[in-house]
Formats: sequence, structure tokens, C-alpha cells
Amino acid sequence: MRIVGGKWAGQSLVSPGGRVRPTGEEIRNAWISDLERDLDGARVLDLFAGTGALGLEALSRGAAKADFVENGPSALHALKANVTRLRARNRTRIFKWDVFTFLDGMEGSQYDLVLADPPYSSGLAERLVGRWLEEPFSSILSVEHAATLSLPRRSTRRVFGETAVTTFRAGKGRP
Repeated sequence: MRIVGGKWAGQSLVSPGGRVRPTGEEIRNAWISDLERDLDGARVLDLFAGTGALGLEALSRGAAKADFVENGPSALHALKANVTRLRARNRTRIFKWDVFTFLDGMEGSQYDLVLADPPYSSGLAERLVGRWLEEPFSSILSVEHAATLSLPRRSTRRVFGETAVTTFRAGKGRP
């Protein structure tokens, strides 16, 4: 697994193996490319961060800062190693929290872009989107999920085989 675009393109990332399901390079490249116009100077939040590949890809392509929320020990170890390897510690923060506990502690919209890759079949994608639709905690929410999952309309959806990415924008895509 490696960074596919931007200033760190080609840099290898540590992966913990096990239950972590990193987003494939082709999907990640297309996903972040779709959001590239929103990255310049952006404050990014990577939820269910795993290895941090999504947030690090955003930093590589122009985001100013990225925060990561992950609570799995092996994933946290890989995430910290990746941040160190890319010398990105001064532009990142890592939170060892449950995603929803972290969101409960947030005040207002602190992020421009939230990237999320919750475990498929967990119900967490629906829960996250529902929460964002009630009270957006970012300008943009972009979620990877199983292509069989239907998230609310008024969003942008791209399908990559068995995977889909759905993106919501505050002021757009809200019921």
C-alpha cells in the first residue's frame, strides 16, 4: 500500500494486517481526485482511520492539517508509523477514541472535509451519515461503503465494483 498522488506519491505505508481493510489504491486515487478542488488548505478529519491512508493522501494533495480517529491498537500502531514515516507529525493529530464519542465532544464545524471508511455491514456508515444530516460537523462528508448500501439521496455517489463512495456537501444533499 502506498500514497498514490501529490507530493508523497509512491511513498509506502505500513499496514497492520488482520481486520483492517484499507481502501485500495485505485479507489483511493479516484476518491481523493474527486475531492481535490476542496483540499487546498483544508482541515481534514479521517474517521475509522485505520492506517491513515485517506487523511495522508489528502495531506499529500494539499490539505493543511489532518486529524485521525482510530481505536484499534494494531491500526493505531501503523497509523503512527505512517505519520512518522512521512514526517507529518506537525500537521496531524491522532485520537484513540470511538468515532461517535469523538464526535460527541466536537463543538460546531471544525473541519472542511471528513473522510470515513467504517467497517462494511456494521451499520456505522448509516449512523454517521444520519448524524451529519441532522447537524453537519464539516462542510463535506465523504463515506466509503458497500455498493449494496443505499445512503440518502441528494448526494454524489461513485461505484467501484463492490465498493461505493458517497459524498454529501453542507447546504446540498440535506433533506
